[in-house]
Amino acid sequence: MKKKKVSPNILQMLDEFRSIAITGLNHTTGVYDKERYKRMLELLSDEYAFISGENSLEISEKFEKELGYSTPKVGVNCAIINKKGKMLLEFREDDRKWGLLGGYAETGESPETSIKREVLEESGLKVTSLEMVDIVTRYPGEYGLPHTLYLILFLCEVEDNAKIKLSPESLEISYQDIHSISDWHYNHQEMAELLLKHWMKKNKSKAKGK
Repeated sequence: MKKKKVSPNILQMLDEFRSIAITGLNHTTGVYDKERYKRMLELLSDEYAFISGENSLEISEKFEKELGYSTPKVGVNCAIINKKGKMLLEFREDDRKWGLLGGYAETGESPETSIKREVLEESGLKVTSLEMVDIVTRYPGEYGLPHTLYLILFLCEVEDNAKIKLSPESLEISYQDIHSISDWHYNHQEMAELLLKHWMKKNKSKAKGK
C-alpha cells in the first residue's frame, strides 16, 4: 500500500494527540480513563496505518511501548570530510538516496556514543574525534513523517586508511562532492551543507592561525 498525501496540519494534530494518549496511559490511575486513552491510541493507529500503509496493530503496539511523557524522537548524524572537501555519504538501501551516516539515538547512550556506534555499524569506521555542530528539527508532516524529530549534527574524524565495510542498510559508502548529489534522503542536503560550511569556516580559521 502506498503512503497517502496528508496535510502537515493533520499530521501535527495526530502527533499531539498521540502524545496526549501515551502520556495519559502512563500516568492516569482511573480505569475508565485508561480505556479512553487506549481507544484514542487505537483510532490514531488506524489513521497512521491508512497514511503509511503499515499494519495498524503493529503501530499501536509500538506506541504503547513508549513509557512516561511522550517527547520528540532523537537522531544523530555526522559529516566525515576529507582534505579535498568531499563528504562521506551512504547510498541507502531503503529509498535509494544519498544521506549522512547516522540514525536514531538509543536509551542509555550519550549523543557522542550514539554517533560513534552508528558510524561503526554502518561503515566499519571508528570515530577518533568529534564536534557537535548544531541541532536540526524535523516537524510532523515534513517528508510525510508523523513525528517531531531532533537531529544532532556532528563533525567527525575517523581512523586514517581504515577500510569501509558496508552494512545491509547501505548500497554504497563513498566520499562525494555534495554539490553533485541530486537525490537526497529527506533533509540531508540541508544538513550536509550546514556541516560543510562549518568545516570550511573552521579550516579557514586554522589556515589564518598558521
